[in-house]
This record gives sequence, C-alpha cells and structure tokens, in this order.
Amino acid sequence: MRVDQSLDRYTTFGPGCPSLLREAIRHSLLAPGKRFRPALVLWASEACGGDWDRAMPAACAVEMIHTYSLIHDDLPAMDDDDMRRGLPTCHKKFGEATAILAGDALLALAFEVLAGDVRPPEVAARCCAALAAAAGACELVGGQADDTSSALSEGGLAALESIHRRKTGAMIAVSLRLGAMTAGADPAEVDALADYGARIGLAFQITDDLLDARGDASTVGKRVGKDSQRGKLTFPGLLGIEGSLQHAQRQIDEACAALAPLGARTGRLESLARFVLERNR
Repeated sequence: MRVDQSLDRYTTFGPGCPSLLREAIRHSLLAPGKRFRPALVLWASEACGGDWDRAMPAACAVEMIHTYSLIHDDLPAMDDDDMRRGLPTCHKKFGEATAILAGDALLALAFEVLAGDVRPPEVAARCCAALAAAAGACELVGGQADDTSSALSEGGLAALESIHRRKTGAMIAVSLRLGAMTAGADPAEVDALADYGARIGLAFQITDDLLDARGDASTVGKRVGKDSQRGKLTFPGLLGIEGSLQHAQRQIDEACAALAPLGARTGRLESLARFVLERNR
C-alpha cells in the first residue's frame, strides 16, 4: 500500500537517530494494520476532488500521531497492554523508556511532515493547527485522561460518548478534515465530512468495545476482555451487546446520510463506514 511505502520512507532517519530508537519507531508504525485513518484522509481528499499525492503527507502524519498514542496508551501506567496488531507492544519489546521516546519522536515527526511536505504553505499551517488541536488536551489526550479516571467508571452514556468523541473520534474527524483541506474543499464539504467523521468515530469505538467484550485475541491482534476486568465504562456494559450493535448501526446510517452534499464521489467513504460495523461481525 502506498501509505506503508511513504511511512517506510519517512522513518529511515539520518545518522543522528540511535538504531534502537529507529527500530522501536518502525516496529510500531510499520506493524500490520488497516491504516483506517490514513485511508480517511485519502478518500476525503478524493471525495472533494483532490488527489492522493497531495494528501499523502497528511495521511502519514495522522498515522504517526495515532501510533504515538497507541505506544503511550499501551504503557504500564496507562492500559498496560502487551500485544498490539498481533505483535509485542513497544514497551514489551524495547523497554518503557525507549517506547516513550519512540512515541515522542512520532509526535514530532508528524508535524515535521505536515509542515515540510503539504503544499501550499498556508494549507500546511492550517493542517498543523487542526492536527495539534485534535491531538491535544481538549481532544485525544483529554479523552484518554478521562478514560483513565476512576471517577468516570460509574458515568452514563453521555459521559462515555464524551470520552470517545475525543479519545477516538477527534483523530478520525481530523483525518477527514485534513483530506478535505489538502483538496481545497469548500466549507460545506468540510462540514459534511466532519459530521460523517464524528458518527463513524463513535461507531468505531462501540465496535472496539464489542471486540474487547467478545472478540478473540488471535483475530483482534491485542488482548481482549481487559476493560470488563478493570471495571471500565464501556458501551456493552451500558447498553448490552445487542443495544451496542443497534447504536453503532444508527451511527453508520447517519454517517452515510451526512455525505449527501458531496454527491457521487463518496463510494469509498460509504464502504469504509460499513466496514467499521463489519469489524464485529
């Protein structure tokens, strides 16, 4: 896949990067994955009349931020996971210190790629601002902070959706925004894609919770059942399995309906929305 080729190129690094750090970065970033968020960048660009070459730096930057967040989320101080994408997590293979540094390096690299390779420069600046906001204290990091708070373990559906609209949904929504921005989309197109992104982001988290509740580690690629063991707030815990599936289905249907203003160029995005639900079939 072209995304993998670009990620490989971006992480060759120069002689100043220690070999162990390079290996840790590449272990996590190039691990087998669906590249869901980069695909959203590319297909949002396509839906707005753009091309993949112009959107590719943004697609790679999003995957770098996503991978950095996974490395840090997997640490013993956070979710304490030992398997990711079917491989040992970064801290299990390279130690906690190197894993933290690998995540830090990917965070910095994402903005280096956006600033250096997105054109024109004013679009690069807007992309950097949008990605920084999505990855920051009020969105991705804030959602993760709330997700680790025991005070929210007894919260209701509104609290749970608030967590995941930030922790999961923010990066999905910004993927679509970046794709639209690199294509020079008009505000109506950006708004339609943002609405779509918010809904599939929530559906993605619901199916992730369902996979944790009833999936198989060899298929999912990471340890399952950990959320219920820790008493974490989850969609199946609140709505049950069937109720969660129905809630996810509503989000997907509404996401596809939100694409109407973009016309006939949204086939890939509609298929991707359906794939989110199929993850749990």
